[in-house]
Amino acid sequence: MTTLRSLLFNIYFIGGTALTIIVGIPMLAFPPPLLTRFIVFWATAMLGGLRVICGVRLEVTGMKNLPPGGSIIAAKHQSAFDTMVWLMLVPNSVYVAKKELLEIPGWGWLARHCGQLSVDRTAGAAALRTMVREAKATLAGGRPVVIFPEGTRTAPGERVTYQPGVAALAAASGAPVVPVATDSGRVWGRRAFRKTPGVIHISILPPLPPRLPRAALMSMLEEMVETETSRLFSLPGRCG
Repeated sequence: MTTLRSLLFNIYFIGGTALTIIVGIPMLAFPPPLLTRFIVFWATAMLGGLRVICGVRLEVTGMKNLPPGGSIIAAKHQSAFDTMVWLMLVPNSVYVAKKELLEIPGWGWLARHCGQLSVDRTAGAAALRTMVREAKATLAGGRPVVIFPEGTRTAPGERVTYQPGVAALAAASGAPVVPVATDSGRVWGRRAFRKTPGVIHISILPPLPPRLPRAALMSMLEEMVETETSRLFSLPGRCG
C-alpha cells in the first residue's frame, strides 16, 4: 500500500509541478509578488497532497522563535520536503539553492523571478561572496533567507561538516541566525521513491547570540541542530 500511495503522490507531484511551470511562465511578465504567491500555493498543494495521499503529517514547534523581518533560517536538510516546506511556513522566505537547480529550464526561471538565490559550490570564494551580497540585500528588504548549512541532503544519523556560508552571511548582514532541526528523512528519504506514513517534525530553536565569532557560531549552530535532530528521532513518527 505504501508503494502504491508513493506512486500516486509522485504522479501528483510531477504533474502538479509541470502544470505550475506552464501556468507560471506567463506570470514572468508581471511583478514578482504575483508569481511568489502562486509558488506558495504550489508548495501548499504539494504538501497537502503528501498528507492526503501518503499520510505524512507535519508538526512544527518554535514558530515564536522566528524574529520579524529578515533572519537567517539555518535548517537541517534531509529530504526534498525541506525545499518546499518553508514556502508554506514563511511565505516571503527565500532559499539559497544549488546553482544547478536554478538553471533548470522553466522552473529555474520562476525561482529566479521570485528572488530565490543560487550558489555555485564549485566556484569557491567568488561564488560565496556573490551569494552573501545578494542574500544581504534580501535580508535588508525584510525577507528571511533559508540556508542549508550542510550544503546537501544527509541521511538520518549522518553528520557532515557544516559549510561556512551561514557565518559569512551573518557577519555581513548582522541578521539573526535561527537554527532548525527536522526528522524529515525518516519518512521521505534522500532520493527515495517511498514516502512512509508518519509525522515530520520541525523544531525551530531560539536565535543564536548576536555577533558571535565565526568559529563559535558554526560550533554552536551544529551542536544545537544535531542535538535537537537526535531528540526528534526519538519521538514517535514513523507509522510503517
